[in-house]
Order: sequence, then C-alpha cells, then structure tokens
Amino acid sequence: MTTGRIAGFLLFIVAALAALVLVVGPAATGSQTYTVLTNSMAPKYAPGTFLVVKPTPFNELKVGDIVTYQLESGKPAVISHRIIAVGTTQAGERVLTTKGDNNALADPSPVHAPQLRGKLLYAVPYVGFAANLLGQTNRGALVPVLAAGLIGFGLLNLVQGVRGRAKRRSKAVSAARRQSPDSVDA
Repeated sequence: MTTGRIAGFLLFIVAALAALVLVVGPAATGSQTYTVLTNSMAPKYAPGTFLVVKPTPFNELKVGDIVTYQLESGKPAVISHRIIAVGTTQAGERVLTTKGDNNALADPSPVHAPQLRGKLLYAVPYVGFAANLLGQTNRGALVPVLAAGLIGFGLLNLVQGVRGRAKRRSKAVSAARRQSPDSVDA
C-alpha cells in the first residue's frame, strides 16, 4: 500500500468519525449541540469542548448529572453545569442546584423544569470551536454533502483498487508469457 493510499484511508476514517460524532450522533438521538465557552467546567470540559445534550425528563435527573439549562426560562442563553443537589420548593416543585466543576460556589438560582435543555450524552474535546464555525444551520446542511463526499471517496478508492489489480494481473500474465517457451502444435 502506498503512502498516498494510507493517508487517504486515514483521512476517510477521520472524516467518517467526525461526521458520526458531530452530525449523525446528535441527529439520531434528537440531541442538541453546544460548545463550552468558559472554564467553569474545566479541566474535564475545557473551553472548546463539543457537548451533545439529549433531552431528558426532569424527574429522571440525579446528583452528578451534567445538564444544560437556560439561565432564564424562555431566553436563549444556556449554561452546562453539574447537579449537586435535588430539592423541592415550598410549593412542592422539584428543582436542581447546580455548580460548575471549577467554581467555588453553587449557582445562585435553582434550575426549574422549563429551563432544562437536556443531560450531557457525550463530549468531544477541542472540536467545539470548529463546530461553531459551521453554525447550527450549516451543520444540518452539511450532512448530505459530507455523506456524498464519503460515498464518492469510497467509490474512487474502489475503482482505483480494481484498476490496480487489473494492471497487476495483466503484467503477471505478460511476464508469464515471456518466460514460458512457445508451444508448437504438431
């Protein structure tokens, strides 16, 4: 196998894994994606970490889960922190107390059910900023383009492999003919 073929194969694997992790996984699980922008969850979830957050029923969350929630219900700004306590209000409503792993104090306000976006499904370090460059809209449009590119790349490798085998077979037959004495019919 040539260096170019190995590099192409490795590039194919990286592109396929990136598509799976950044686009297909979140779409298949109905998840949303976010990027960590601050050090509040460092070192495990440092700035630039790509988070995949799956919608989860509020009553299934427990201490230790990492959740993404709106800072104010109905507003777009979100934060991802770990649940450190589960409690209830005087009215009997379930609420969550959260805290960033790298923060000294718990978040000042409890999290209510309408604020919840979901629970962390998985995180990928370092790729969040690159994902942000694509934006939410472009990332969704990227799926068919990436799929077509990967299929095209696979077909190109298949055709090159078949051609290479045919050339080698042809050379082997030619070499065998040159080495064997001609037979004469009597």
